[in-house]
Amino acid sequence: MDFEQLIVDRYSVRNFKGEPLPQEVVDKILEAAHKAPTGCNYQPQRILVLNTDDSIKKLRDCTKCHFGAPCAMLVCHNKNESWQRVYDGALSSQVDAVIVTTYMMLAAQNLGVGTCWVMHFDPLAMRTTFNIPEEIEPVALLVMGYPSKEAKPLEMHYKNRPLNEVVVYDSFK
Repeated sequence: MDFEQLIVDRYSVRNFKGEPLPQEVVDKILEAAHKAPTGCNYQPQRILVLNTDDSIKKLRDCTKCHFGAPCAMLVCHNKNESWQRVYDGALSSQVDAVIVTTYMMLAAQNLGVGTCWVMHFDPLAMRTTFNIPEEIEPVALLVMGYPSKEAKPLEMHYKNRPLNEVVVYDSFK
């Protein structure tokens, strides 16, 4: 698919068909995640794939924003495996996890799989429910599946601030 068309067509899907994603589709999405750039190529991302009936049922206890998706991927980062900026100690691993999530979201769209990026989840419940170690921090939940016939973008999807409100050249005034 043409990249410009892909980013125009992609929207947050909140209504999915019940059919599971084939493993080869899941694998292609994970391969895209594996190709995402990370700070100094440390690859601190950790991806928890939730695609069994049991894991999806557990997920529903951690967030109301699962939208009936048959698959979800919880993208985390290992804070102990992060490149660190020397000037202020900022870690790249959380940003790296966000880049990985974006690659997965776009790869899914290219495969005809709808996604919704979810931040509304209880990280402590995720940690407890899925035995996430202390050094691994959940960042984003990407729920996914084939969009139902009723799936459509929310009205706010089409509302963007003017470019001149979000882009500045040379310096902030």
